[in-house]
Amino acid sequence: MSGERQYRILTINPGSTSTKIAVFEDEKELFGETLRHSAEELDVFESIADQWEFRRGLVLDALREHGMGARDMDAVCCRGGLIRPIPSGTYRVNEAMLRDCREGFMGHHASNLGALIGHQLQEETGVPAFVVDPPSVDEMSASACYSGHPLIRRTSLFHALNQKAVARRYAAETGRRYEDLNLIVCHMGGGVSVGAHAGGRVVDTENAFGGEGPFTPGRAGSMPVNEIIELCFCGEHSREEILDMMTREGGMLAYAGTTNVQELVSSAQEGNGAVREVLEAFCYQVAKEIAAMSVAAPGNIDQILLTGGIAYSAPITERLRAQTEWIAPVTIYPGEDEMLSLAQGALRVLRGEEEAKEYRP
Repeated sequence: MSGERQYRILTINPGSTSTKIAVFEDEKELFGETLRHSAEELDVFESIADQWEFRRGLVLDALREHGMGARDMDAVCCRGGLIRPIPSGTYRVNEAMLRDCREGFMGHHASNLGALIGHQLQEETGVPAFVVDPPSVDEMSASACYSGHPLIRRTSLFHALNQKAVARRYAAETGRRYEDLNLIVCHMGGGVSVGAHAGGRVVDTENAFGGEGPFTPGRAGSMPVNEIIELCFCGEHSREEILDMMTREGGMLAYAGTTNVQELVSSAQEGNGAVREVLEAFCYQVAKEIAAMSVAAPGNIDQILLTGGIAYSAPITERLRAQTEWIAPVTIYPGEDEMLSLAQGALRVLRGEEEAKEYRP
């Protein structure tokens, strides 16, 4: 509505070899850019956490090229890192969060850099820095946390930012409240996570970064425990090699030699039966996980939402639709609106629609 205050928000999303930035005026993107980082540029740093100053400089350079500065913003909102389990929401960047990002409490990942960069910009300009729905969002029910042995607790580590944003988008488009819906949201990209959303909470999901769920373009997903134990103690592989097999060199890469899903789909359509079988197995595992999550929400599932980069592939989404629409209707939101999701998280706080949360270990 005309006359309302408009807010300018800088969003920052660090990845392993790039840093995505965008500036929004409310929900309108003024510009977006992906800053690429070569292996040679990043190899000089001893750890991922040491890259924050280098990447911050590139962010400020990009802003200057567009005639802007960090002081022109009303907020800086960054992708959250692998911090301690917390409820969903928009969090102020504080010292406890910075410590856990530097130390890699839940793991060392480029997303940990978001809070470090945001904090420094806040220190320099006084502009508040936030993170929204980091991967460690944990709203699982007590039953979902049981693993089968008391020494191991099931951990929620998933694509919380995109899953929550897509769920809210579907609710808004259908004129309902997110909190009133039972949804299954399936994010399919470099990683795959499936979440059961009920009452505004993700009551069950996987540790998608740590070995649970369907196999992905590069991750092995859930594996038979006995065989993994044998692999670990056979004496032929180091700990690092086995971790690479499970988290970087598994899945489609191990079976078909590439993580490029579109290439695999094209190869299957051209008659490559072995590749077609790999894609069928991928869809089968994803559909099975969606079906498993359907028991987590109380009552019937209102909708299944497919999202992420792989959701651009019609052959995959149509096969998943055929395999799962007996549970609920399927809606497809291809790609990721992570930058807009970050801006929306900051906007809800700036507009007073919700309170910013404090990260307290």
